[in-house]
Amino acid sequence: MIALTRMDKQLMYLNPDHIISIEETPDTVITLFNGNHYIVMERADSIISRVVAFRSRVIRRAQYSNGRKYLHKQRKSLFQRATIAKEAVCPATRNAHDRTPFHSRDY
Repeated sequence: MIALTRMDKQLMYLNPDHIISIEETPDTVITLFNGNHYIVMERADSIISRVVAFRSRVIRRAQYSNGRKYLHKQRKSLFQRATIAKEAVCPATRNAHDRTPFHSRDY
């Protein structure tokens, strides 16, 4: 969310993913995809820089590993079980029922 100031000096927070357009007439008008229009005090270049900063924060947080090792161990054990299992290593050793396509199996 980015913080913007309405013309009556109220602070509002706006989700930048919902913005369709930003128009700079004498006032800055923001149009959202649901049809709402907001008139704000900030200039368009300032709003665009806030949107870029917001998205960079989101990407940076998504890439950051916060050190929750217990989740890493669970994922690692799931991967090891799938690769060590005999069916995953050699599919030819499975029985004929497992090799038939799912849509043609009789249950």
